Amino acid sequence: MIQLSLFDRGPQTLLDDASGRIVLTPELVDGDTARRWFGELHAGIAWKSGTRLMYEREVEVPRLRGHFRVADPAPPAALREALAAVTRAVDAPFDSIGLNLYRDQHDSVAPHNDKLTELVRGQPIALLSLGATRRMTIRAKQPLRRVLHVDLEAGSLLLMSWETQLHYDHAIPKQRTPVGPRISLAFRVRGERRT
Repeated sequence: MIQLSLFDRGPQTLLDDASGRIVLTPELVDGDTARRWFGELHAGIAWKSGTRLMYEREVEVPRLRGHFRVADPAPPAALREALAAVTRAVDAPFDSIGLNLYRDQHDSVAPHNDKLTELVRGQPIALLSLGATRRMTIRAKQPLRRVLHVDLEAGSLLLMSWETQLHYDHAIPKQRTPVGPRISLAFRVRGERRT
């Protein structure tokens, strides 16, 4: 298991081998900025619920979602500012921003990898966290089943290379203890608009 330094707040490489690269930057943006963006997005996004087919039945998705293309007219100011901060840190032509609102400890996302057919090959995925700290579990798909547990604090950026999606699943599990709301901004390169 990876042990992170309590004092190093710069980029920390969690994985860098043939299976991909994962880097955590604990304080990409300061606390005041992260709180402001969280407040603007929490109140200003038309959050959508949804259903998904699981185990041959339709279930509620345990979080709320939103999506913007970078080229959309007038995305919220907080999203434009967040995109600028992320692109200063990551050299990628991000054109898609997915939003997830985890309302409390009961909201989650099951282990999954991003659908690579919907992403431009070789481009990274960047996750910016706002609001309450939640733990992400990143688990190798093949033995020896390496597992990383990463606490995603407000203002932190988790960068995953395209290749990691081939070899690892990631999840935000439900928690037993109460926790406040968290917003995750997922920056991706999708290329041409798909219909």
